[in-house]
Amino acid sequence: MYSGSSDGESHDTSTQRRIPPASSMLWVRNLRRYIGSGAGLGSEALMELETKRILLEIFKDKQQKSQEAGTIPSFYKKKPEEGSISQRVQRLAKYRFLKKQSDLLLNSDDLAAMWNCLRENCVIDDGTGAEKMNYEDFCHIASVCTEQIGPKCRRFFSPSNFMKFEKDEAGRIAILPFYLYVMRTVSLTQARIDMSELDEDSDGFLQSQEMESYISGLIPNLAQLRDMPDAFTNTYCRIASQKFFFFCDPHRRGKACIKKILLSNCLQELMELHQESEEEVTDTEQAENWFSLTSAQRICDMFLALDKDCSGSLSKQELKEYADGTLTEIFIERVFDEHVRRGKSGSGNSREMDFDSFLDFVLALENKDTPEGLTYLFRCLDLQGRGFLTTADIHSLFRDVHQKWIEGGNYELCIEDVRDEIWDMVKPSDPLKITLDDLLGCKQGGTVASMLIDVRGFWAHDNRENLLQEEEEPPEEESQ
Repeated sequence: MYSGSSDGESHDTSTQRRIPPASSMLWVRNLRRYIGSGAGLGSEALMELETKRILLEIFKDKQQKSQEAGTIPSFYKKKPEEGSISQRVQRLAKYRFLKKQSDLLLNSDDLAAMWNCLRENCVIDDGTGAEKMNYEDFCHIASVCTEQIGPKCRRFFSPSNFMKFEKDEAGRIAILPFYLYVMRTVSLTQARIDMSELDEDSDGFLQSQEMESYISGLIPNLAQLRDMPDAFTNTYCRIASQKFFFFCDPHRRGKACIKKILLSNCLQELMELHQESEEEVTDTEQAENWFSLTSAQRICDMFLALDKDCSGSLSKQELKEYADGTLTEIFIERVFDEHVRRGKSGSGNSREMDFDSFLDFVLALENKDTPEGLTYLFRCLDLQGRGFLTTADIHSLFRDVHQKWIEGGNYELCIEDVRDEIWDMVKPSDPLKITLDDLLGCKQGGTVASMLIDVRGFWAHDNRENLLQEEEEPPEEESQ
């Protein structure tokens, strides 16, 4: 019995030792292959595997593209589709952000309270009578304003802001420049918030209709525009908006950067219409401000007077009557070549100047000394499109001016003398040609352009000494 039992145990042990490893068994290999294919997994496990596979492919694809692109970063991001969830989330986030920024702004009551705090806690300069404060007063006023207004005014009372202003021998600054700085900061921030609300695609740029909407919203708050007729509002917004795009959209892309708008002189000129003293402003001063109602009506009337056939656009022949016909024919031709959009068809008014192009034309002529106005005119003066003017170009351009000059009964001119005078005025870096940079650098580019396109401009230059004497005479007569 014992021997039989012993034989059995030895038999079992030998049998266990002969069992092959699991990895070599056929059914194990088949099972692993079956599970690895995913055929034996549930729906959740299959989804997880598929997700991992897709993510891995995306990662490899991005890695390959980044290697091919080198160090060039991604600069294009596709905008969300209209009505998509991402677009709705983007708009909601922008709305909440702008509302939060608006709540942090000082309102008119807060500004009035700050001004009272400044005046009550400042000192009077014995010599000038100006209201000033030193840094200790500055910190004390900050504490008082924070108690009365709240923490939202605290950011204006930083040490860096105090150092921005001019100090006297005692280290004091005047309170008025500081208060004007606060008001301007609040005004610009509010303007940026208002413009950002109108920026539909949130790209930091405003299109023409968005800019017109912003101006339309400002009209009720501008004292000198409150009496504007409702029928003229759309035309006014179009005229006002065009100046922003002329100066803030030099490449004519149809959109202007909000930051550039805020820093431009155009916005400051528009905000001047807040002043209530319209009666004290002369007609000349109103006409000089492009955004005044007087100026807008003048430009609109000018366009209607030139549009003889009432087609809503101007032909070359009609534009020649601008400024009493003192502009040269070659300049009018070049304006149409460079700045008038061609129509899709070759018939009708495809080569006529529309109202927007006319506004650019007027802005360029009235702002010849600015880089934007001079750039507009230089494209017309550059007859060959080479980026520079030669003596032959100057001769061709001034020939029409010379003809109008003689027809007006003036003395005979030598074109070569005028050409040499222009060269002496500009002093180009290359003595054989004049570039746009040369005209901008000589500070007389507007005068040179007037001499080449307008006989009245050349007359003003030729009689500049007499005109200066006439300007000085009235004060002498009043003193007598």
